[in-house]
Amino acid sequence: MAGIGFELRKLLRKQTYAGLLQAYAFAGIISSGPWVLSIVGIMLIGLLSAGAGVASPRVSVQQFQVTVTYLFLISLISTGLVQLSFTRFVADRTFAKDEASILPNFNGLILVVMGVSMLVALPCVAIFFPEQSVLYRLLFVMGLGVMSAIWIATVFLTGMKHYRAIVLMFFLGYSATLGLALLLRGPLGLEGLLLGFVLGHYLLLMGMVYLVYRHYQSDRFVAFDIWKRGAMYTSLMATGFLFNLGAWIDKLMFWYFPSTGQQVIGPLHASVIYDFPIFLSYLSVIPGMAIFLVRIETDFVEYYVKFYNAVREGATLDYIERMRNHMVYHVRRGLFDIAKIQGIAVLSTFAAGGVVLQALGISTLYLPLLYVDVVGAALQVVLLGILNILFYLDQRRAVVLLTAMLPLCNAVFTGITLHLGAAWFGYGFALAMLVTVLAGIWILSRKLETLEYETFMLQ
Repeated sequence: MAGIGFELRKLLRKQTYAGLLQAYAFAGIISSGPWVLSIVGIMLIGLLSAGAGVASPRVSVQQFQVTVTYLFLISLISTGLVQLSFTRFVADRTFAKDEASILPNFNGLILVVMGVSMLVALPCVAIFFPEQSVLYRLLFVMGLGVMSAIWIATVFLTGMKHYRAIVLMFFLGYSATLGLALLLRGPLGLEGLLLGFVLGHYLLLMGMVYLVYRHYQSDRFVAFDIWKRGAMYTSLMATGFLFNLGAWIDKLMFWYFPSTGQQVIGPLHASVIYDFPIFLSYLSVIPGMAIFLVRIETDFVEYYVKFYNAVREGATLDYIERMRNHMVYHVRRGLFDIAKIQGIAVLSTFAAGGVVLQALGISTLYLPLLYVDVVGAALQVVLLGILNILFYLDQRRAVVLLTAMLPLCNAVFTGITLHLGAAWFGYGFALAMLVTVLAGIWILSRKLETLEYETFMLQ
């Protein structure tokens, strides 16, 4: 992540309001740009298709959006097993000046991820989608393979610090997705929308692969060194899987709970009550994500580097302690600023939520759920800040503990609220985030208090 800090510090050195706004805008685009473009692109396809005269347009659009949502869900959770661990593998190979092994292992991982996802999905769609066309089933399998590869390539490019290129690629890819889906919806209906989605994402993946090939060279094409013993950190594999599972499990429970979910296409369910408020609530995290990047990747990282350089170079204990104190101060300040900005976003949603829902033609009965989901999403940003700092300190066990707490708490609390009734919907997600954040703050505080001891005595 250090490359982001370099860019942000360049902008902040101008010491002008313009430079400050540029820094926060850059951080917001980097942290949330691909995600926002993804969601907005899918929503635009739905909105533009609904009034385009397609046969049964509302049904087709709903089936398309639910299908895409499941492609996101399955690909994110499954590739969570390898996203962080492969990033660490790339970092280790770079540090060891063995960049020639990176490209073939990237190819090998893409081959394994796409192959496994498609081989598993193929019999599943044949069994569970008997009423859907062959084209739909093939596109579901192909879309899952492409989406899985995109998450690997996205993480890989982030490690290469090609942040602007990632955002540009997502913009071009989703522009192509939007255009192709709208072009093909007329003659093919639901299958046309899904074909446009798959083709657009295939173009996005090819653009990412091009950037990777331009940056790395090797005399081997495919390698599987990442699967050798010790090459991939199991703690990072568990973290990626558990975090994505924890972020989605409440949605899955609402989709398949009888009174809140309904079947949309094949075995795929959705929840009219829950889905739209949670989507709107996640849009409110963009300011918090920008603050998160600016504070953590500039102020904290500066003293983090000074602290560990002082340890390695044999500086005085007084200097080491001062650098540690500065680092702790900026951790607290960064987390406080994230909480403050997200608090403002929450209050803004409380003030304008009714107007937004009315403008979108949605009943204001959704307001209580929107309010609770906004608080939960804000807490998730704070949790991301805590996890990022723990990763900097290489506290992988602590991260695994927190990410294991998240799906457990989310499942238990969401299950309780589902049985309590509609007045409690959303509280399970928010309470799970709150408990995990409080546990994270306690763990982080303990780790920072004993930082010098662990740095010197436990190596």
